[in-house]
Amino acid sequence: MLIGCSFRAVTSAAVLAFGFAGAGATQAAAEEVVVFAAASLKNALDAVAADFRAATGNTVTISYAGSNALAKQIIEGAPADIFLSAAENWMDEVEKAGLVAEGTRKDLLGNTLVLVAHGKDAAPVEIGQGFDLEGLLGEGKLAMALVDSVPAGQYGKASLESLGIWAAVEPSVAQADNVRAALALVSAGEAPYGIVYATDAAADDNVTVVGTFPAESHPAIVYPGALLKGAADAADSAFYEALSSDAADAKFSAEGFAVLN
Repeated sequence: MLIGCSFRAVTSAAVLAFGFAGAGATQAAAEEVVVFAAASLKNALDAVAADFRAATGNTVTISYAGSNALAKQIIEGAPADIFLSAAENWMDEVEKAGLVAEGTRKDLLGNTLVLVAHGKDAAPVEIGQGFDLEGLLGEGKLAMALVDSVPAGQYGKASLESLGIWAAVEPSVAQADNVRAALALVSAGEAPYGIVYATDAAADDNVTVVGTFPAESHPAIVYPGALLKGAADAADSAFYEALSSDAADAKFSAEGFAVLN
């Protein structure tokens, strides 16, 4: 998804009203901020970017995908200014490659892992040790993001392994490129159930959250962010700071994220 804007001057009053520091001077021309972000951030991040655009006139271009794919693209030289990952391990890889601007990495958000069902009348289930997910699925598929590389899939697999049911349901898993693609399979009825983040489920009216996976059954879901070494414009730093503003926190919270910064 691309978010664009028209060029216009920035006033210090508008900048300060949005809630970030360090960009108070009026800019004569708009700058572009290129963000690589985990697909699960889409709704909230689009809203934050729209506010930033309105306040500053700067262009924000956002590429959404699985954190694994984005990290690999950055390491291979893709021109991004900011990376927002849905897991620490993929930010670790970018940092190991020497591409994170020193001192800018921080944990921004948290999330919850849930089981969703197609439609709005699915019965709730109790998810615990030995949960009969195989029986619940019957002949149907369980939609998940790629279980060996995409954070949502990795968290989901870890939880199912912890609960002792991964081996039973593995043959029924339908893997998707990212968590929003997994959600789309359930939303369309192509899979009766799926494992996604709570924030994804809240963004789709065609699914029902039927259960929440115990937090202790998988690694903590943390979204780290960082400025990348290629970030050169004042707008890059300003937008990164804006992600931790009160206005942004409110938008992330409204979508169901836990604000960690």
